[in-house]
Amino acid sequence: MRTRPAHAPGSMGRVRAIQVGICEDDPGLRSVLTRALADEGFAVRAVAGGRLAVQEFSSSPPDLLVLDIGLPDADGRDVCQALRAHGVGAPVIFLTAAGDLSDRLSGFHAGGDDYLVKPFALAELIVRMRALLKRADIDGGPAEPGGLELDPATHGVRVGDRVEPLTPTEFRLLAALVARRGEVLRRHELVSAAWPHGAIVHANTLDAYIVRLRRKLRAVDAGSEIATARGVGYSLR
Repeated sequence: MRTRPAHAPGSMGRVRAIQVGICEDDPGLRSVLTRALADEGFAVRAVAGGRLAVQEFSSSPPDLLVLDIGLPDADGRDVCQALRAHGVGAPVIFLTAAGDLSDRLSGFHAGGDDYLVKPFALAELIVRMRALLKRADIDGGPAEPGGLELDPATHGVRVGDRVEPLTPTEFRLLAALVARRGEVLRRHELVSAAWPHGAIVHANTLDAYIVRLRRKLRAVDAGSEIATARGVGYSLR
């Protein structure tokens, strides 16, 4: 499939190639995707692991991300949440071998925008990418993450030299709060972000996790706190 070059408006009437980030651990598929998207006019940066994806794409966000879920060092959904927490607002397409409804829903709750099940046709991927880019503000820059760094490979939170390990559920909760810093997230939104679809989570369970997160943020001297909106949910301030 060959379509028009993928260009975005630039200053003084110039155009720039749309930046696409790929995180795929299979070297064959990564190579195929890189070549195919480059042939379509995209500027492609590809990495093989979740930790590298956070390092590469949080410091220099692309216009769109293609993330494999089954990475060797991290779950792609955790990578997405970490990037969202670092202020990366680019649309995300997940690639996965699992196509169950619960898997798709967990991808959307993690901050993904679309979902493509392997094996897939390159033509379909490109069409989905262009549809997302059409709706996206590709000139938008990253938000200020407030000094918190989230590592999906170790499930840790870092502030400067201080690091505190997180459980996977704590990681997902904190990522959701950091990604929408200053907003009150309702309790059901936090449950959807942190627990599998269909999980039964009691009110005191969520509250207990928030207490643990507050303690860990104090341990790294985060300078941020999780505030309670009584009867509604929580926010990171």
